[in-house]
Amino acid sequence: MTNTEQNLKQLVQEKYSEIALQDADLNRASCCGAGGCSTEVYNIMADDYTNLNGYTTDADLGLGCGLPTQFARISKGDTVVDLGSGAGNDCFVARAETGETGRVIGIDFTSAMIEKARINAAKLNYTNVEFRQGDIEDIPLRDNRADVVVSNCVLNLVPNKAAVFAEIKRILKPGGHFSISDIVLTGHLPEKLKEAAEMYAGCVAGAIQKDEYLQMIADSGFQNIIIQKEKPIIVPDDILANYLSPAEIADFRNSTSGIFSITVYAEKEGLKCCAPGAGCC
Repeated sequence: MTNTEQNLKQLVQEKYSEIALQDADLNRASCCGAGGCSTEVYNIMADDYTNLNGYTTDADLGLGCGLPTQFARISKGDTVVDLGSGAGNDCFVARAETGETGRVIGIDFTSAMIEKARINAAKLNYTNVEFRQGDIEDIPLRDNRADVVVSNCVLNLVPNKAAVFAEIKRILKPGGHFSISDIVLTGHLPEKLKEAAEMYAGCVAGAIQKDEYLQMIADSGFQNIIIQKEKPIIVPDDILANYLSPAEIADFRNSTSGIFSITVYAEKEGLKCCAPGAGCC
């Protein structure tokens, strides 16, 4: 790992430790929880979870950029893994889908988030939801463990995204699938935005080009790649003004560049059967 990658990981860990300890209403009124947001909008990233079964207010820190569990095709009895599980919101929504016969495992890089999620799970008396601290570039699970992997606005924070997709493929069972919401770019994002620490921890500056993101999934060996949802992220002028001059804001607005939330579905190849009667299927 390069020094730059290590520094970015440390930055994210520090910011999300801070987020875990601050008031949930402050998180929801911020840009992906990273800091003071806009007077023009309530939250520029997050979608509304409140109508989903399993939604838990105490676990919703307003840090997402989509609703991957809504699209994840979770079945009763499934084992679901949530990468970057935060305070547990997506895990609890997934638990409503997989039921008491399934299992949900949340993985998060930040010890403060793990502690918060475990407290929330204990309040709900969920015995089939667990939380493990770990790096999603090296997921602390054995091979072929999960039926479904979900993640919400997390991979854009990780320096080595290809390593994460390789790990997702490793932990998925043959024929398993993922549904991931993330931030991607089209065109050129101004360097001043990409270099701003708050915007990095706020889910923007770590994002890559949409085409590159989808190609990375394909190169990792996944099949049946589908964009399940896509929405533009309109960053208000009062946020952009922290990083760009009025002329630079005008140039950005008039360009073809954009920031998008996408929810992507893809499948791991299933087992290939041998000849009938061979006993390998």
